[in-house]
Amino acid sequence: MSMENSDQVDIYTIGFTKKGANRFFELLRDANITKLVDTRINNRSQLSGFAKRDDLIFFLDEILDAEYVHDTDLAPTKNLLDEWRNDKISWNSYEERFRELMVEREIETKLDKSTFTDPTVLLCSEHKPDHCHRRLIVEYLDDTWGNVNAIHLS
Repeated sequence: MSMENSDQVDIYTIGFTKKGANRFFELLRDANITKLVDTRINNRSQLSGFAKRDDLIFFLDEILDAEYVHDTDLAPTKNLLDEWRNDKISWNSYEERFRELMVEREIETKLDKSTFTDPTVLLCSEHKPDHCHRRLIVEYLDDTWGNVNAIHLS
């Protein structure tokens, strides 16, 4: 939480692609992250390298003494993600449908602002937040909770 405004909620985000493990954990350490919330559908893919679930749990504990949480309510559906990745829908359609999914799942009531009292980061695979659902999650929480500050680590 920000010292200047105790009502403000700081939410960090990070993608693991285009980063080596050294850079990834350095960014988390520099931000004093104590909890990582994995927002991916598939957190066990071999393509994830050091960010596979079991490896990530180990590294977070060993390097940062940080907690790992996997929250599929914050992930897109496989169908929605496939449609976007296979160019069957535009980014604007993806954004709109993912927002509808967050409304349907009522993520603003399932998550609690206190989750983010200590520095917490939302993880997904995309390198930058521009075309990534982690940015959409933070924007949605800002719309529903108000006073949410996104800090995108890259």
